[in-house]
Amino acid sequence: MLKTALKPRWILALVLAMAIAALFVLLSQWQFSRSQEAAPPPPSTTEQVQPLTEVFQPGVPMTAGIADQMVTMDGQFLPDTQVLVQTRLQGDRQGFWVVSAFEVAESGNPNAVLPVVHGWVPDAAAGNDAGSHLPEPDGPATVEGRLLPTEAPVVQRPVEGQVASLSVAELINVWDVPSVYSGFVVAFQTTVGGEQLQVEAPMEPVRVGPQPQETPINWLNIFYAVEWFVFAGFAFFLWWRLVADDHRRTLEDEQDLLNAAPNHDEVRT
Repeated sequence: MLKTALKPRWILALVLAMAIAALFVLLSQWQFSRSQEAAPPPPSTTEQVQPLTEVFQPGVPMTAGIADQMVTMDGQFLPDTQVLVQTRLQGDRQGFWVVSAFEVAESGNPNAVLPVVHGWVPDAAAGNDAGSHLPEPDGPATVEGRLLPTEAPVVQRPVEGQVASLSVAELINVWDVPSVYSGFVVAFQTTVGGEQLQVEAPMEPVRVGPQPQETPINWLNIFYAVEWFVFAGFAFFLWWRLVADDHRRTLEDEQDLLNAAPNHDEVRT
């Protein structure tokens, strides 16, 4: 077996198997490194209110280091942009979020819009009634709240004035605006014309706390990491199996030669 393994072709095959196995091990390590996603920033960072224009720009994907940040922004609310976001929980009650478009001033992109969550209502009728309490679009406004990433769009039968998720990809078409931020702000404080607005019934304020600090684990990446490690071992197994088959064929050929050789005792007779 060792003599067969030392043949030049099988030595080259072993080198190739080692190279393939090393590549698979690197892929396994890469998957392991991706299995532990980046932990959210600590509350000591996210709870310090920052100007939106300094931490986030329109048209840029939101990263984990930006999400959850408390921000403040100046601009104005756009008229006729109120929508209700379905299936929102307030404690154990299901209702709607009341959302409208806010045009951010000095965003570096003219007419850049960001959705603002004003509050929660128990039903659509209350949401329409709450619209009368929303900030007037005339004049400058300041909003302070928590910045959150956009949600994925949900396909379902459309309802006028409602959306299934807070997806900026969907709202950009609903509002017909040229540019949006890939996120939204849950408003904790809204000031219009120097006067702070209060959330009034039937609308209730929405409170979103910072993310928990546990580092999430992606089990799918761990599965892929184990899979690549198994592939690395299989590369050596395949090389050993090919060498063993070659050794077996060599023994069979030698046995066939012995069987085909003439019997010297019979020749002398």
